[in-house]
Amino acid sequence: MFQETRAIVLRTVRHRDDRTILKAYTERFGLRGYVVRTGKRSGHALLRPLERLILVVDERGERDLHLMRELRLDRPYQNMPDDMRRTSVLLFLQELLFRSLQEETADTELYAFLDRSLDLLDTTADVEHYPLHFLIAFARRSGFGPEPPVRGEDHFDLREGVFAPGPMIEHADVIPPRLAMVLARLLAQDGAAQRLAPANRRELFDVLLRYFRVHVPGLGDLRSPQVLHQVMG
Repeated sequence: MFQETRAIVLRTVRHRDDRTILKAYTERFGLRGYVVRTGKRSGHALLRPLERLILVVDERGERDLHLMRELRLDRPYQNMPDDMRRTSVLLFLQELLFRSLQEETADTELYAFLDRSLDLLDTTADVEHYPLHFLIAFARRSGFGPEPPVRGEDHFDLREGVFAPGPMIEHADVIPPRLAMVLARLLAQDGAAQRLAPANRRELFDVLLRYFRVHVPGLGDLRSPQVLHQVMG
């Protein structure tokens, strides 16, 4: 039986001359793999990274790959294609989400969060700080969001996701005061208005990726952050 769902493109792999395997995060079914018929000389023009689509699919049983009858564009990006900074962030998000999203069940709230986040990436004037805000918001949405500090808590515990006095942390996964306080300012109520020096922004981005590696099994090292650093400066 064919059903319709919105979906976000996570990855595509060419399969034979006229087919592509699409890995997508869908609104109705969660993470899914689909077989897409494409031309012999080129792939489907809509299968770009994190493109938002409407799919008509054949959902049957516990298949690894489901059949697709139709796909069409849901909402096009307005600024993304012509902005190298936004595109570099988009490719980072694609790699992060492909490694992080594992649930093969519907989570409409998560889909709505991702949809809003992509809208924001397409429209925000503060592209430089967007990756930091996304990582914090995605961590919170995933259940391991960092908690702001209280007085005397000047270190950040990557394992527990909380600030604490240094002597109370008995392992090496800890961020010392200088950078921990940069994170604390970003977590403050007016964190969205914080402007960080480029060096602090890059360091904190790397720290948050380390935080994700602690909490997301199998995430490993990502390749896209290196390109992102080069583009953002």
